[in-house]
This record gives sequence, C-alpha cells and structure tokens, in this order.
Amino acid sequence: MTKTLSAVLASVLALSGVSAPAVAQQQPLDRIAAIVDEDVILQSELQRAVNNIKGQYAGREAQLPPEAVLERQVLERLVLVKLQVARAEGSGIRVGDEELNHAIGSIAQQNGTTVDGLRQRLAQDGIGFTDFRNSVREEIITQRLRQSFAQSRISVSEGEVDAALAQQNAGGAQYHLAHILVALPEGANAEQIATGQSKVDGIKNLLDKGELDFAAAAVRYSDSPNALESGDLGWRSLDEIPSAFSNQIKNMKAGDVLGPIRGPSGFQLLKLVEVREAGAGGGSAAQVTEFHARHILVRITDQVDEAAAKARIDTLRARIAGGADFQAVAKESSDDANSRGQGGDLGWFPADAFGPDFGKQIEGVSDGGVTAPFRTDAGWHIVQRVGTRQTDVTDDNKRAQIRDQIGRRKLDDEYNRFLQELRGDAYVSFRSGDRAEGTAEPAAEPAKP
Repeated sequence: MTKTLSAVLASVLALSGVSAPAVAQQQPLDRIAAIVDEDVILQSELQRAVNNIKGQYAGREAQLPPEAVLERQVLERLVLVKLQVARAEGSGIRVGDEELNHAIGSIAQQNGTTVDGLRQRLAQDGIGFTDFRNSVREEIITQRLRQSFAQSRISVSEGEVDAALAQQNAGGAQYHLAHILVALPEGANAEQIATGQSKVDGIKNLLDKGELDFAAAAVRYSDSPNALESGDLGWRSLDEIPSAFSNQIKNMKAGDVLGPIRGPSGFQLLKLVEVREAGAGGGSAAQVTEFHARHILVRITDQVDEAAAKARIDTLRARIAGGADFQAVAKESSDDANSRGQGGDLGWFPADAFGPDFGKQIEGVSDGGVTAPFRTDAGWHIVQRVGTRQTDVTDDNKRAQIRDQIGRRKLDDEYNRFLQELRGDAYVSFRSGDRAEGTAEPAAEPAKP
C-alpha cells in the first residue's frame, strides 16, 4: 500500500527534471508564488515543476491546459506538498542529514553516476543541489506521512480478501476507470454547489460534443490529485467501486462516460476505459525460495550518528565472530523492538521482503553464516541465515495481490479526503508579482471550461 524507496526516488527525479526530457530553461525570478501557512513557495520552485510537467507531455502538448491554468494546478500540488511536510514534521517525522545523504547516494547509483556526477548533471539542468536535497527530503517525508496514515487508518479484513477472491474465481469482470472531479468544500453552501454543478455540466457538454477527449479534460479541469495523470484510477472490481457507480458501470461499454454524480468530495464524471475478466494478468503457480534468519539492527538517531552506529555494529559483529551467541547478542543489543525479544528472529520470508539490499546480503551467505555489516534505510544490520526452503506461494500471491489492491484503493480514497481537509484548513495566498491574488480560502475556485 505504500511506495518503495525506489518509487520515492523516481518521484524525486521526475519532480526535479533529472529524468524528464529536456525543456528550454529560463532563469526564474526568485520571488514568492504563494504563502502556505508559515511557509512560502518561490516562483523558481513553481517554474521548475511546470517545466517538468511540460517535459512529461512532450509531443502531447495539446492535452495540457493553458499556461495560467497549468501553473495554478501545479501550484496547488506544491501547496499540498508543503502542507503534508508541515503535518509530518508536526507529527515527529524527520529525515536526518545522514539518511538524506544515503538516499541521494542511491539516486546517483540508480543513474549510473556518483554524487558529484549527479551534482554536475543537476547544474547542467539548472537545478541547484540544495534545492534538489530539499526535494528529496520533502518526498521522503510525505511518503512517510502517507505510510503512517495507511498504518493508522487503513485495514483490509480477511473477509474482504475472501469476497474479492471468490469474485475473481467466479470470473467476474474488472473495470479500468478514469475520473474527473469537481471538488466542493466541506459544508458547501448553495452558491458553491451551483458553481460546481455549472462547471461539471460544462465539462460534460465539451465531452459530449467531442471538443475534448476525457484524458485532456481531466488534465485541464479535474480537481483530483491525479488530474495530471489524466484522472486514471486503474483496474477495479465491482466491490471496489462506490455503490453510486457500480450498478450502472455493469451496463456500460468501453468509452462510455457516467455522470455527473454528486459524491462526498464533489461532482464526478467517470469513464469506463476498458473491461477484462477477473484473473487476467493474475499470478500463476509459483515456487519461491524463503529464508529463515535472525538480525541485529543499530539505528541512526539524533543521539547516534552514522559513524557511531557503524562502530557499534562492527563491535557486535566482532563479538559474534569471537564466539558470542547471535540470539543472546540480539536480545541484548538490537534496536529492532519487534524481533529483539525473540533473539532477532525474523521467521520465514522471501528474499525481497525487507528490500533488495537485505535480500542480496542474505543470499550471499550459507545457512548458519553471518553477513558483514551492511546499511539500509533502517540503519546498520548484521544477519544470521538459519535455513532455506522452497514454498508454493500461488494462493499467498493471489491473496497478497488482492489485499494490496483493496488497500491501495482504500488508501487513495481516504488520503485524498485527508488532503482536501488539510487544504481546506490552511491559509493559502497566491501571488502575482508582489500583489496577492487571493486570501485564505478553503480551496481555489475552479476554472470554468
């Protein structure tokens, strides 16, 4: 339900323009584009993000809205980033310099270069290294907030998995959907509702006349966070679709558009992109190698820096090499509260369960062997491999796949509502030059088609 580190880093690369096609760069004026509570968004940040979006749409520029609308959409995204970072930091979520350096080193490695090489490449693209570091930090922080949100508010019961699996086994259909949202603030008054209704009716009229396709209309007019991804909602089974839509979707054909329908977040238009039978693209019979292992973790904290953590894990590894019992040392010294009481025992798991770095290390030793100290995002580890086995994970794979699909759908819906609340409670003032364009308001007034 949450992004991996690789996905986090990919998001940062896209945001910073490193992996996007080249776009003509202009040196932006470093003035304020928006005030967000006690923070600001600079014009240079906005211009860099806009240029990146244009790069992603190279060859498809006609799908983008007018420049002013695009800037406003991108600015709203940057506002949400600032608000999420502030909420995360207020909740105690932090990314220290050592962890940030490790993440940037991973970005450089993924791009086949060194940190110095990455710095030079960024400079060629007109991106300051300090700005890039801040982007990396903000991306990691927002993903941790999303993970924390998922852990505290999102659960998938075995009954939900059973029901979805039964539908899949029965050959039920799955639906690839896209949507356009015309958002309404919580407790919208009659005038706000009428304005929203007028906007969504105007969008539907453009679609019916064929003056704009659905993807382009989503990019131009949707208030959803996925607007710039053409409103794509991915594949869903009927039980994953709100009841306001599901009964009608069964009778639609690919290309049909449903709505407008009023929902909790505002007015929605929903397009059925494709239909397939459940199980298409599903997993087949699979055997996987599982490992039984114990580990010892030394975390990097405000009190324990990188050098101190490395020295401590080296000392623990030396003790074990000298004959000390791994389980006893883990109980005494590991910083992993979940496994420390069991002598660091992690049970049985596939190699990629704790990330590629962890899996690579455990595959590199034999049963009974202990790895050299190695670094992950969690801190410094040593791992003792206890045993291996081959396991048929076909059913487990199917259940995990379904659980993840349901969880991601729930998380998307709940987190989008959370973002709307966050935005509605914030003080946001947009600027044009040195003149404020607006004062604090629950949400930006949607542009009418």
